[in-house]
Amino acid sequence: MNKIVKYVLIGILVLGALWAAAFFIKSNSKSAITFETQKPFIANIEKKTVATGKVIPEDEVEIKPQISGIIDQIYLEEGAKVKAGDLIAKIKVVPNEQALNQASGRVRTAQLSLGNVKIEYDRNKALFEKGVISSQDFNTLKLQFEQAEQELKNAQADYQIIRQGSAGGSTTANTNIRATVSGTILEIPVKEGDQVIQSNNFNDGTTIASIADLGKMIFEGKVDEGEVGKLEVGMPLKISLGAVEGKELEAKLKFIAPKGLEEAGAVQFKIEGDVEVKDDIFIRAGYSANASLVLEKKDSILVIPEALLQFDKNTDKPYVEVAVGDVAQQKFERKDVEIGISDGVNVEIISGITEEDQVKQWNKTEPIKKGEDDEETSE
Repeated sequence: MNKIVKYVLIGILVLGALWAAAFFIKSNSKSAITFETQKPFIANIEKKTVATGKVIPEDEVEIKPQISGIIDQIYLEEGAKVKAGDLIAKIKVVPNEQALNQASGRVRTAQLSLGNVKIEYDRNKALFEKGVISSQDFNTLKLQFEQAEQELKNAQADYQIIRQGSAGGSTTANTNIRATVSGTILEIPVKEGDQVIQSNNFNDGTTIASIADLGKMIFEGKVDEGEVGKLEVGMPLKISLGAVEGKELEAKLKFIAPKGLEEAGAVQFKIEGDVEVKDDIFIRAGYSANASLVLEKKDSILVIPEALLQFDKNTDKPYVEVAVGDVAQQKFERKDVEIGISDGVNVEIISGITEEDQVKQWNKTEPIKKGEDDEETSE
């Protein structure tokens, strides 16, 4: 019985040894990873940044009433093109009872004053014609009479303005809301029946309409503080509109804010650029847009793909591995390099390697065959 157990154990050991040998041979029979190489080449590099923002009219004018009241009628709609002086809306005046009563009382007082002065004027005029009073005394009475007449006219005009919104004979009534500039009506935030307030020293007044020239647009966006120092007024911009695919607009940087604003922990600076509006593209106010700015550009420089770079763990300095002798021998040596600008794909090589060097491509692994993968899984 002991001999049988002994033979079984020996058999198990022999089978285990054979399986280990087979596994070792199979593992070492796989081909080693072969690294491919790539030569540096001559190219142009542009370092760009993108500013997000929107396209808005250069000048937007808000039309406000000169008198308070209720919107009686609106003659135009949003999107309509207008010229300066075109009628947009009309206001119905709702007079203040207290102000109206005061104006009416002022008219009555002026009438009484004029009547009293007129009696004196007529009596002294007859005496002057007879030579009873002097010319100086008569002229004084005549001045008082004319002043009383003017006071009555002023009181009547004020009463008319409070009651109807304008004095009789005015060339442009205050109740008529007209465009002050030529352009396109962007918005009419009121409707018929709404009450509006006049613009004065204490109140901006109710906006009846906003008008802008859509042929003069600007890009308004923000850039990070790390890039604003590289910007200069006059730099060209490429504007891409979110609502218009496949087309770009030319623009020129005209303003860089001297003060930044902190947003989400980063300081952002406002920029503006004049946009060249094309006739075949209709731009609406407020379109979201991205502006591409070239921060730095170099032509005909030696570059390699950024993926070929490695960085030393201790010094963080960049280096590459270059093939020694024949590439087929798969022997590489480290060479430290000095790099310049990068566009995120290629990076400039200032020194360290030449155009003839074969640079090792990193992270290149041998593809796993499906059959081998299934076999290893089953094992």
